[in-house]
Amino acid sequence: MEIKGSIEGIVFRNAENGYTVAAVDVHGLMITAVGIFPPITEGETVTLIGDYKENSRYGQQFVVQEVVITPPKSKEGIMRYLSSGLFKGIGDVTASAIVKKFGEETFDIIEFNPLRLAEIRGISAKKAKEIGEKFYEMRSVQRAIMFLTHYNVSLNLALKIYRVYEANTESIIQTNPYRIVGDIEGVGFKTADTIAMSLGIEKNDPNRIKAGIRHILDDVAARSGHTYLPSGRVFKELKKLLALDDDTDELIGSAMEDMEFNEELVRISFDGCVSGLMLDKYYKMETSIAKRLVKIMSEGRSLDLNLDREIASFEYNYKISLHQRQKEAVEAAINYGSVIITGGPGTGKTTIIKCIIFILERMGISYALTAPTGRASKRMNEATGRPASTIHRLLTVNRMGGRTTFVHNENNPLTQDVLIVDETSMADEFILNALLKALDHGTKLIFVGDKDQLPSVGAGCVLADMISSKLIPVVELTHIYRQAEGSFIISNAHLINKGILPEPDRTSKDFFFDYQEDEGVALEHTVQFVTTRLPKFLNVSPDEIQVLAPLKIGTAGVNNLNKCLQEAINPPSKEKSELTVGMHVLREGDRVIQIANNYDIEWYRDYNGEITNGAGVFNGDIGKIEEIDKGSMKLVVKFEDERVAEYSAEEIDQLALSYSISVHKAQGSEFKAVVLVISRYNPMVLSKNLFYTAVTRAKDLVVVVGNKENVARMTKNRYTEKRLTALVNFINEELR
Repeated sequence: MEIKGSIEGIVFRNAENGYTVAAVDVHGLMITAVGIFPPITEGETVTLIGDYKENSRYGQQFVVQEVVITPPKSKEGIMRYLSSGLFKGIGDVTASAIVKKFGEETFDIIEFNPLRLAEIRGISAKKAKEIGEKFYEMRSVQRAIMFLTHYNVSLNLALKIYRVYEANTESIIQTNPYRIVGDIEGVGFKTADTIAMSLGIEKNDPNRIKAGIRHILDDVAARSGHTYLPSGRVFKELKKLLALDDDTDELIGSAMEDMEFNEELVRISFDGCVSGLMLDKYYKMETSIAKRLVKIMSEGRSLDLNLDREIASFEYNYKISLHQRQKEAVEAAINYGSVIITGGPGTGKTTIIKCIIFILERMGISYALTAPTGRASKRMNEATGRPASTIHRLLTVNRMGGRTTFVHNENNPLTQDVLIVDETSMADEFILNALLKALDHGTKLIFVGDKDQLPSVGAGCVLADMISSKLIPVVELTHIYRQAEGSFIISNAHLINKGILPEPDRTSKDFFFDYQEDEGVALEHTVQFVTTRLPKFLNVSPDEIQVLAPLKIGTAGVNNLNKCLQEAINPPSKEKSELTVGMHVLREGDRVIQIANNYDIEWYRDYNGEITNGAGVFNGDIGKIEEIDKGSMKLVVKFEDERVAEYSAEEIDQLALSYSISVHKAQGSEFKAVVLVISRYNPMVLSKNLFYTAVTRAKDLVVVVGNKENVARMTKNRYTEKRLTALVNFINEELR
């Protein structure tokens, strides 16, 4: 059955798959249409193909199988469409003037001769062109989405594909759908393979084999941080992934040779033996990092200073006495091209940074403070009283021609004489490589971090690899200072790092255990801690309390914790617009976290009336949803550093609720209070390193909730998956 009507309202919208409940006016009769819709705007005319069905709860609905969108025909519909907010700068008055001038031919004018819009007062030639381009884009988007949905592509993914290929979407997908694996960020092999199978592509097709190889190496980098895999493991996993026969080794080998020839794949060998396969991008990053670290150490020169006098002056000014090991760290930072200063909480890393800054400022030596994440740089700023920025912001993100670059690079280096990088364990190979490329000759690089923290979320294990290489001097701090001795957070963190489970202590005011065998009770207590008990105890809002959980699944896992905390802290109401994203609801007022680096999202910041603009939102940034537009599937987030960013429909899946987050997502952050929920036991995840990392995220208070036996097992579990990287080998090769 086919019906035609106009969109009068959007009742519900799932941002992930495009499932929509819409009110449609069909010749004066209001019906409810349900199904997968492309982005739609109130006032648009739609042709719906489907059938009426009776819903036991909602009554009669028109279940949509296909949607064709056409511009409205009536003058009233055209005016409503133009003033819907789709076209910036067109309100009711301008829309009325356009329709008065061009009548029912308005959309023909916009599509085929948009410059004629400049005949309307208030519309410049530039604006007229922009309106025409926007109209063309909307039509192209809708056509591409309807094409892709035939292959079970979600709305979110369809939008991402269109943004890259635009008008060429259909031809590229039909020719080689596996291109989307490499071209579209966040698109997995299985999605491309499903489309390919629908198009009739053979399972032994070379493009399929190459895409499978890329997928295996990229997937293991994303999940486990490995930058290469042994060749045999790649063959084994590829055959399983593609369901290939045992006699396909020659086909696979041929595909690998093509990838090598096209500089997509590298066979790496150590000591003359072929050890594994590495994607070219990781090979280039690791060899570049190795070369530049060796260069920094060879170019390093000591500053001509009387360090004993300078340190004594710092001690006098700050009324502090440095430990001998701290003095050694300061001396190494001043005398070498690079140094690694590592130690746990309360061991005086911040004091060392302050001392180095004190000396540099007295000598007129320029420096910059930086860290991998916004939260880590904010902590650095608060601890030192000096400006600090993320590495991304220090290098300045630049997006050109669809590629992300940095303003500061080997051709435009940073001007500072010294860089101090905090929370180095969080840095992945991509950002470290970018930073090293931006250093000028003779610039000193001081790495500060905790070697016992979890490694970076991104690929590589740079802090551990730099320490293992023995290229850079390492100063390890172990002494806990007097000012930290009264903190159970710090003393218990060091016990956990030694594999010892701290005992509950009634004298503690900042570290508590709430052992519960039942997951449901642990969940209930966690909600109470966040919503009532800790806000009252600390005199803080729930926003200052962060729930951490190692596992996503389960009654007391991240996903369900978020659902229950959202219900308690930000329940639904008629005043709050919301969108369904996958299995989750995002609602105005929700606390959310960015779960992927996005260099394209534009933001602005209003600081005391001074507006600044920029681009880029990064993994781990936390904020609140201020506004949701269900029709266009756009939402606005205000982040903790006051940046305000608008998310388009294809970007919404980069946001997740953050009432509860994983311990990995909390790296480099510091929260007023942390509630750590340990329920089920998974020896591959629940390790002492993860426990230690979680506890050290808290500034004022920690509550551990959950199963006592599992907490004890976690404390004793020293398992850490060794990341397969070649950086140490490349450093050794550079030194030969």
